[in-house]
Amino acid sequence: MSERPIVAAILSALFFGLSAPLCKLLLKGLSPVVLAGFLYLGAFIALILYSSLRRLRTRKNAPESSGTIDSPLDRSDWPWLAGAILAGGVVGPICLMVGLARTMGFSASLLLNLEGAATALIAVIVFHEHA
Repeated sequence: MSERPIVAAILSALFFGLSAPLCKLLLKGLSPVVLAGFLYLGAFIALILYSSLRRLRTRKNAPESSGTIDSPLDRSDWPWLAGAILAGGVVGPICLMVGLARTMGFSASLLLNLEGAATALIAVIVFHEHA
Protein backbone atom coordinates (compact mmCIF):
# COMPACT_ATOMS: atom_id res chain seq x y z
CA MET A 1 0.00 0.00 0.00
CA SER A 2 1.23 3.44 -0.88
CA GLU A 3 2.11 5.82 1.96
CA ARG A 4 0.80 8.84 0.04
CA PRO A 5 -2.90 8.44 1.02
CA ILE A 6 -1.95 7.87 4.65
CA VAL A 7 0.16 11.02 4.75
CA ALA A 8 -2.65 12.97 3.04
CA ALA A 9 -5.19 11.72 5.61
CA ILE A 10 -2.94 12.64 8.54
CA LEU A 11 -2.23 16.10 7.12
CA SER A 12 -5.93 16.61 6.45
CA ALA A 13 -6.84 15.71 10.03
CA LEU A 14 -4.09 17.96 11.38
CA PHE A 15 -5.17 20.96 9.31
CA PHE A 16 -8.83 20.36 10.15
CA GLY A 17 -8.05 20.25 13.86
CA LEU A 18 -6.00 23.43 13.65
CA SER A 19 -8.54 25.34 11.58
CA ALA A 20 -10.92 26.29 14.42
CA PRO A 21 -8.28 27.68 16.82
CA LEU A 22 -6.51 29.53 13.99
CA CYS A 23 -9.77 31.02 12.72
CA LYS A 24 -10.56 32.04 16.29
CA LEU A 25 -7.33 34.05 16.34
CA LEU A 26 -8.13 35.64 12.98
CA LEU A 27 -11.61 36.62 14.16
CA LYS A 28 -10.06 39.11 16.57
CA GLY A 29 -9.27 41.39 13.61
CA LEU A 30 -11.91 40.42 11.04
CA SER A 31 -15.66 40.09 10.97
CA PRO A 32 -17.01 36.53 10.62
CA VAL A 33 -18.47 37.21 7.17
CA VAL A 34 -15.18 38.61 5.84
CA LEU A 35 -13.17 35.70 7.24
CA ALA A 36 -15.60 33.17 5.73
CA GLY A 37 -15.20 34.92 2.38
CA PHE A 38 -11.41 34.88 2.62
CA LEU A 39 -11.39 31.18 3.52
CA TYR A 40 -13.49 30.29 0.49
CA LEU A 41 -11.44 32.58 -1.74
CA GLY A 42 -8.34 30.69 -0.60
CA ALA A 43 -10.03 27.35 -1.27
CA PHE A 44 -11.06 28.55 -4.73
CA ILE A 45 -7.51 29.62 -5.58
CA ALA A 46 -6.07 26.32 -4.30
CA LEU A 47 -8.55 24.28 -6.36
CA ILE A 48 -7.86 26.31 -9.50
CA LEU A 49 -4.12 25.71 -9.07
CA TYR A 50 -4.65 22.00 -8.39
CA SER A 51 -6.98 21.63 -11.35
CA SER A 52 -4.58 23.46 -13.66
CA LEU A 53 -1.59 21.37 -12.57
CA ARG A 54 -3.58 18.15 -12.90
CA ARG A 55 -4.76 19.13 -16.39
CA LEU A 56 -1.19 19.94 -17.45
CA ARG A 57 0.09 16.63 -16.09
CA THR A 58 -2.71 14.69 -17.81
CA ARG A 59 -1.96 16.33 -21.16
CA LYS A 60 1.71 15.36 -20.91
CA ASN A 61 0.92 11.72 -20.08
CA ALA A 62 -2.01 11.13 -22.45
CA PRO A 63 -2.52 13.88 -25.03
CA GLU A 64 -5.39 12.07 -26.78
CA SER A 65 -7.47 11.63 -23.62
CA SER A 66 -8.17 13.89 -20.67
CA GLY A 67 -8.90 10.92 -18.42
CA THR A 68 -12.20 12.31 -17.17
CA ILE A 69 -15.78 11.63 -18.08
CA ASP A 70 -17.77 14.83 -18.49
CA SER A 71 -21.48 14.67 -17.94
CA PRO A 72 -23.58 17.75 -18.62
CA LEU A 73 -25.97 18.97 -15.95
CA ASP A 74 -29.64 18.38 -16.58
CA ARG A 75 -32.18 21.14 -16.03
CA SER A 76 -33.41 19.29 -12.94
CA ASP A 77 -29.90 19.43 -11.42
CA TRP A 78 -29.70 23.23 -11.29
CA PRO A 79 -31.93 23.80 -8.22
CA TRP A 80 -29.99 21.18 -6.27
CA LEU A 81 -26.68 22.70 -7.33
CA ALA A 82 -27.87 26.19 -6.39
CA GLY A 83 -29.03 24.91 -2.99
CA ALA A 84 -25.72 23.18 -2.35
CA ILE A 85 -23.79 26.31 -3.30
CA LEU A 86 -25.98 28.54 -1.14
CA ALA A 87 -25.99 26.24 1.90
CA GLY A 88 -22.43 24.90 1.74
CA GLY A 89 -20.66 27.87 0.20
CA VAL A 90 -22.43 30.86 1.73
CA VAL A 91 -24.66 30.13 4.74
CA GLY A 92 -22.55 27.34 6.26
CA PRO A 93 -19.21 29.17 6.39
CA ILE A 94 -20.82 32.35 7.71
CA CYS A 95 -22.65 30.41 10.44
CA LEU A 96 -19.40 28.60 11.29
CA MET A 97 -17.46 31.84 11.68
CA VAL A 98 -20.25 33.54 13.68
CA GLY A 99 -20.45 30.51 15.97
CA LEU A 100 -16.67 30.40 16.30
CA ALA A 101 -16.64 34.08 17.26
CA ARG A 102 -19.01 33.26 20.14
CA THR A 103 -17.36 30.08 21.48
CA MET A 104 -13.93 28.97 22.62
CA GLY A 105 -11.72 27.55 19.86
CA PHE A 106 -11.26 24.27 21.72
CA SER A 107 -15.01 23.74 22.09
CA ALA A 108 -15.60 24.63 18.45
CA SER A 109 -12.92 22.17 17.35
CA LEU A 110 -14.60 19.37 19.30
CA LEU A 111 -18.00 20.29 17.89
CA LEU A 112 -16.56 20.26 14.37
CA ASN A 113 -15.33 16.71 14.95
CA LEU A 114 -18.85 15.74 15.99
CA GLU A 115 -20.10 17.10 12.67
CA GLY A 116 -19.13 13.97 10.74
CA ALA A 117 -21.04 11.67 13.06
CA ALA A 118 -24.05 14.00 13.14
CA THR A 119 -24.09 14.21 9.35
CA ALA A 120 -24.03 10.41 9.08
CA LEU A 121 -26.89 10.10 11.59
CA ILE A 122 -28.98 12.68 9.74
CA ALA A 123 -28.34 10.87 6.45
CA VAL A 124 -29.48 7.55 7.94
CA ILE A 125 -32.46 8.85 9.93
CA VAL A 126 -33.84 11.59 7.68
CA PHE A 127 -32.81 10.49 4.19
CA HIS A 128 -32.82 6.71 4.81
CA GLU A 129 -29.27 6.23 3.53
CA HIS A 130 -27.55 2.93 4.20
CA ALA A 131 -25.22 3.10 7.20
